[in-house]
Amino acid sequence: MAWLHQIAADDVVRTHDEGQANEREPLLVLDPLLAFLDAHGLGSGEPDVRPVGEGHSNVTYAITRGHREFVLRRPPRGPLPPSAHDVLREARVIGALQGKARVPEVLAVCDDDAVVGAPFYVMELVAGHAITGDLPAELDSPEDRRRIGEELVDGLVEVHAADWQAAGLEGFGKPTGYLERQLRRFLGLWDHNKTREIPAVESVAEWLKANLPESGPATVVHGDYRLGNVLMAAGPPRLTAILDWEMSTIGDPLADVGYLCTLWVDRDDPPLGMFELSGVTRQEGFPTRAELVARYEERSGRSMTDIRWYQTLALWKSIVFMEGNYKRAVSGSTDDPFLKSFGEGVVELANRAEELARG
Repeated sequence: MAWLHQIAADDVVRTHDEGQANEREPLLVLDPLLAFLDAHGLGSGEPDVRPVGEGHSNVTYAITRGHREFVLRRPPRGPLPPSAHDVLREARVIGALQGKARVPEVLAVCDDDAVVGAPFYVMELVAGHAITGDLPAELDSPEDRRRIGEELVDGLVEVHAADWQAAGLEGFGKPTGYLERQLRRFLGLWDHNKTREIPAVESVAEWLKANLPESGPATVVHGDYRLGNVLMAAGPPRLTAILDWEMSTIGDPLADVGYLCTLWVDRDDPPLGMFELSGVTRQEGFPTRAELVARYEERSGRSMTDIRWYQTLALWKSIVFMEGNYKRAVSGSTDDPFLKSFGEGVVELANRAEELARG
């Protein structure tokens, strides 16, 4: 796993009194956090705290205490859109999928804001590489690259095959009407997030409503399934953990396939600029989008007839989220310079969504 962003001076404080003296709320308050970790038998002594990932969504820290290593996840600083960044929901689905899909073990959950200022959970630290840029040498042959794509699809098939009712996820999401609720919810989020009028966002929403496909049986839906949200180990490549479950629910599994395809870059695709989260899949050996879809169809038994609709949905939802992050940046609630670059990008992405909807 990569340590990609820095800890700001006001991110981690010793006490709540120290945090209140700063302009921004802290992300970790060490004294009450250590008491919580002690109560759950998670190491001893002073912690070594390291940020994990790019820091654009839920805040993630790798923590070492004595001989124990684990990961802590909590929401970012507010203000936050309604129902977004629900780490307790994330912890619930990971715990339920233990032994049914490739997920880390949840070690402890805290719903008391008095500890660090927000709910959080602690999970095991899993070995593997999060592939967002260059491939590590041990995963960088054409054969390895093809296997990475195949493992990515196979991991998703396992998630969708899990018996969510037997896993105790009754009430986690409604098994019917998922696509209709997605459209309503994200239109509401757009109204909450938008900083300006972008007509293409509304026109794509109308196309999605007019061409709504019929969903098959409901499954667990990850909601943000992509190469950068899994860990891959070498020898031969294998997917060791699926991460970032904050958008998960019960619903139409093809929403995950559409999202994966939307963010997957084929080797012959035109340059996508800031929307290209990882161009690594342009390299020789990686499966194409069509090959990913074909493998999913073969392994899951589900028809891919309406995959373009699901890809358009995924792109449209990404626009809504990007605008929310841009709003956080311009309001000063985050100092992440990457999010401030989303202003023009959201408009361009909306135009791409219109093109995809028109075929």
